[in-house]
Amino acid sequence: MVLAGKLFRVEEDIDLHTIAAKLKGFKSEEKSKDEDISLITEIKDLRLIGDSLHGTFIQDKLLDVYHHGERVHIPTTSEAPFFFVEQVQKQKQEQKGKIVLTIMEKKARANNIANQLSKILFITTGKIVEVRIEPARFEHFHEDNFEDTKVIFFDDVNLPNIKKLSLYGSALGDTSAYIDHLKHGKIWYIVLKSKRHGSVVGVTRNGVVTIFSKATKDEFIQYVKEEIIDLI
Repeated sequence: MVLAGKLFRVEEDIDLHTIAAKLKGFKSEEKSKDEDISLITEIKDLRLIGDSLHGTFIQDKLLDVYHHGERVHIPTTSEAPFFFVEQVQKQKQEQKGKIVLTIMEKKARANNIANQLSKILFITTGKIVEVRIEPARFEHFHEDNFEDTKVIFFDDVNLPNIKKLSLYGSALGDTSAYIDHLKHGKIWYIVLKSKRHGSVVGVTRNGVVTIFSKATKDEFIQYVKEEIIDLI
């Protein structure tokens, strides 16, 4: 089973205990406009574990299905695990932390949940934003793991009329084509085999992570915490 998630950065100065206090017991309910159905959004399984806060974002929505010539609205419930991690960095002899949020959902759904969490925590959207991995750091991450690179996409290409370049194959990091493409663009997306974990993983420079190998939720969390968060 493929596991996917996306990383975000919390812009406000806040700690995990304050986040936990604001999210604890959250539940909202609204009636659908056309039918007498209650749609619930809530946060469950909230728990602090070491340097991270884990929980599950649960939300109802109406699914529009075709049934015997009619469109029928059927309520469904989705569950998305998430975790906040506090990074502590030494800056000017002080310990300064930043909070990184990972939502275990596909990109579009993760973006939506990030905006909803921003509203719950800070009343407005825009306080939880996409992460950015610096191109040079992303390139270094790739070259530390490139024994079995399978896919590379390059953006910010300086060739006229070309927006993106791509390479598909095996052990791409050792090829002359990789060196040539790197002269004209920056790595945006890679699929490689993690040297530490042995999993085949896809990573983008804006924090989308997909594990294509067989993995559990806990293994996904461990991979993100050990290999991706420090890139941000």
